[in-house]
This record gives sequence, C-alpha cells and structure tokens, in this order.
Amino acid sequence: MEVVIAPAIVQQAAQWMARLWSDDASDEDQADCARWRAAHPHHDLAWQRLQAFEGKLHSVPRDVARHALREPAPAAYLNRRRALTLLTVLLPVGGMLYAARGTDAWQVATAGHSTATGEVREITLPDGTRVMLASASAVDVRFDAGERLLVLRAGEILVTTAHDPDPAQRPFRVQGRHGTVRALGTRFTLRQDEYTSRVDVFEGAVEIRLAHAPGNAVGVATGYGAVFSADIVQSAAPVPASAAAWTKGVLVADHMRLDELLAELARYRPGLLRCDPAVAGLSVNGVFSLRDTDRALHNLALALPVRIVARTRFWVTVQAAA
Repeated sequence: MEVVIAPAIVQQAAQWMARLWSDDASDEDQADCARWRAAHPHHDLAWQRLQAFEGKLHSVPRDVARHALREPAPAAYLNRRRALTLLTVLLPVGGMLYAARGTDAWQVATAGHSTATGEVREITLPDGTRVMLASASAVDVRFDAGERLLVLRAGEILVTTAHDPDPAQRPFRVQGRHGTVRALGTRFTLRQDEYTSRVDVFEGAVEIRLAHAPGNAVGVATGYGAVFSADIVQSAAPVPASAAAWTKGVLVADHMRLDELLAELARYRPGLLRCDPAVAGLSVNGVFSLRDTDRALHNLALALPVRIVARTRFWVTVQAAA
C-alpha cells in the first residue's frame, strides 16, 4: 500500500532540510530535526523523498530557477540552502500551494514510488506487473475492486503487465496528465513532458483515451508508438529500436541533434546542462552512458568539434571547440 504524505508535512521536511544545509546549523538543530523525524513515520518518509531529488535544481519552477541562475554559478548551485529555501517558498498551505503542485519536484516528493535524478529502479505491483521508473520519475498505485490503475505523475516508465489474479479480470490502466493508456496484454513505455506524452508498444497493444476527449479510443499496436496531447493523438509510427535503451543505462544516438541528446542527458544529472546554439544542430551517432553522464560528455568532446566548459559539476555548457 502506497503512502500519501500531507502537503504540510512535506513543507516541514523542506524547511528542516533548508535549516540543516545552512552555514550556521548547530548540533541542537540536528537533534531537533532528528526528533521531528522520529515523531511520526510520515515525517521521516517525507524527509527521505525530499533528499531523493534535492540535487535537481532544474525541477524548481522556471521563474524561480531563472532568478537563481542570474547569480554566479557557485552561489546558484553550491549554496543548496538557497535552492531549497526558494522551493519552500512555494510550499505553504493555502492559496500558494497550487504553485508547487504543478512541478515535477512536488510530484516526486509526494508520490507513492519515485526515483531520484540519475536513478533507474524497478518495482513489482500487487498483481505481479513490473514497472521500471526512469530518472526523476514518480507513480502512484491505485488498485481497487474495479480496476488496476497506475498514475504517472512525472517522468517515464516501462510497464510489463501481468495476468490479473483477481477473478474479476480488472483492466490495467496508466493515467497521465494528457490521458489514459489501457494495456491489452502489453509491454510498453509511457513518457510525459509538459505538453505531450509518448507511448511506445513492444508487445501486445494499448488504447489511448485523451484527457479532453475520453470518449474516443485510439489503438496502438505492437512495434508502434504515438505522441499525444490532451486533445489529439498524432499518427502512429514505428518504435525506434533504441526506445527502451534507458532501461539498460544507455542512450543510443542515431543521427540525433546535439541539443536533443544533451536534453536527454540532462534528465539524468543534477544541475544545468546547456548547449551553445552554434553547435546545437550537430549530428551525433553513438552509445552514451546515462549512469556516468560526465563520461558521456567527455566522449562527445572526443567525437565532435566541441568542448565541455564546466563552471562547477552543476553548471556545464557544451560549446564549439576553440
């Protein structure tokens, strides 16, 4: 059974974390925080979930992140107290709570199952279905007598459905922000970004029902994938052979634009990874590690006329070689 944490507890955990990361945190602060965590199981769980994504500064809402990034790099990325304090400004109960609930950071912090930046992990659901979560992803499990529902709150998942042991043979659905995907004896991935989602089917088939048009079902067969928004499903296209390569810890580039490749690598590392527009259109081929993105960047510099400029581990720019 998943654990849903009250927003007020998440806020308290964020405030404790900000306090302990400050330069003047005392032993008494450490002891007080430990007592707060021990006071209730949800306190400690909220603490652990926040720690899982504390390095993901780019998950802070855009306006706040842009404000922080106007400062010199060490202040923006090494002062973790400032980064988290900015986040906690968006977490009070009442009228301002809506500002935080839309962010992936909030989704990861409060979900039943989640992964940190750079982490890939598999979970097994009560019916035997296996779900692999990509970096910075989050899901909730909501099984009942009528259906098996998985809610994708952030990121990307690979689902391998199992036969329902319940005699009622409940349907298996994955609900995302743009619609619901029903599995029909299936192995598939579902990824959601801000404006669109993408489903790729490796076995069986799926049925898509859009958030704004749930009455119309669109099927996607084995070997095909489709991009959809809340209003429309684009034409299905063959699934790239490397679509699920992330489950093996690699990114396969086949004539991929450099800026697109860096955007994928950025999902697996904390901080900011920028691409100079002058080299954004360079074509990239090869296999790159998602488990060691520093090595991936090093290999890029060997293969392309680019150089990696790192102000800190958390502020990296790829630009044209001198």
